[in-house]
Amino acid sequence: MSLRLSAGTIGEGRYLGDVNEQTRPRRALLVENIHPGAAAILRAGGFEVESLDRALDEAELADRIPDIDVLGIRSGTQLTEPVLEKSRRLMAVGAFCIGTNQIDLPAATARGVAIFNAPFSNTRSVVELAVAEIIALTRGLTGKNTAMHAGQWDKSAAGSHEIRGRSLGIVGYGNIGTQLSVLAENLGMSVRFFDTADRLALGNAKRCDSLADLLEDSDIVTLHVDGRSDNRLMFGEAELARMRPGSLFLNLSRGFVVDHAALRRHIESGHLAGAAIDVFHREPASKAQPFVSELRGLHNVILTPHIGGSTEEAQADIGRFVANKLLDYSQGGNTGLSVNFPNLELAQRAGGHVLIHLHRNLPGVLAAINGIFAEHRINIEGQVLATRGDVGYVITDIASDYTEDMLARLRHMDETIRLRLL
Repeated sequence: MSLRLSAGTIGEGRYLGDVNEQTRPRRALLVENIHPGAAAILRAGGFEVESLDRALDEAELADRIPDIDVLGIRSGTQLTEPVLEKSRRLMAVGAFCIGTNQIDLPAATARGVAIFNAPFSNTRSVVELAVAEIIALTRGLTGKNTAMHAGQWDKSAAGSHEIRGRSLGIVGYGNIGTQLSVLAENLGMSVRFFDTADRLALGNAKRCDSLADLLEDSDIVTLHVDGRSDNRLMFGEAELARMRPGSLFLNLSRGFVVDHAALRRHIESGHLAGAAIDVFHREPASKAQPFVSELRGLHNVILTPHIGGSTEEAQADIGRFVANKLLDYSQGGNTGLSVNFPNLELAQRAGGHVLIHLHRNLPGVLAAINGIFAEHRINIEGQVLATRGDVGYVITDIASDYTEDMLARLRHMDETIRLRLL
């Protein structure tokens, strides 16, 4: 990912608060019912933690964010540029989910805020839900269940099939798509996939040259694409019309990639035999808000409230993974698997000081930083540098005591976005 940041954006957004974060308590806010294990990890690392079981709207988040060092969200809370402009202390955000499209990444980077997510932790849970829904739809379990609750005993095999021998088309062959591919083959399905990236086919899966080829050759089509803007409404009238008559459709990726009105038309016409949808264009922020969708009321459509990764196992693993990433960053500046920062780690040494310098990626910045160290007779024990797009990131382990003048010089370099002392 390349984050294009103008010089004006960097200059206006750079962090000019306390450099030494050890002089005050550190506070974390976790919203949207994040697993309690995350709060426990952060508390053990010295954070004061507040946890909420709901999403926050822009106004409430803007009101809370000035005194927060670390923020934890899921997919229902939008972290926008106006909210980020209110932050005074925010150093890192944890997206306790896969996607980060709810975060304004360029604005966060311009203010020196590191973003972390959980790209792998809920993969198995999403895949198991997809398999369960494929079986339920292929066996016609939704209709059988409705009839039984209405007191009707219909033991007929009509319209009920095995998934063995059926063809599964996977759109998006990333972490989830590949694991689903393996499980589907183990269940006797033939798998084909389409991805804009060059992906290695696992097992006997076959790559399709185009989305059209996949749609015309699959009994079941399932979407596992990411949240990039190019995928908006990628699946509409034309794509649904290309699918095989009587085929099934699943979307457990992002709500905005599918035209739900078009999907309803193809379900009602009988062109598609059924669908399973876990993500929606508009999702309620809490249980108190109503769920509105064009797909409600269709007996052969399974609707689930964005629970693909909502198993106790996945949420515990996500909580542990993201919280530890936030802790590693706050305590040592390590940015492994950060979404928006260069990925760096430096082994910590007892008794020293660590300086973190995030800057505009321009020639000569490292030389200027080390020149300031030399002027103040600071010996460097260890140093690593990496760049990513328009930003550079330096972690420096220094042996000598720092001076306030040295910190001021580093902080007020024209290229500086954020300076941290650990």
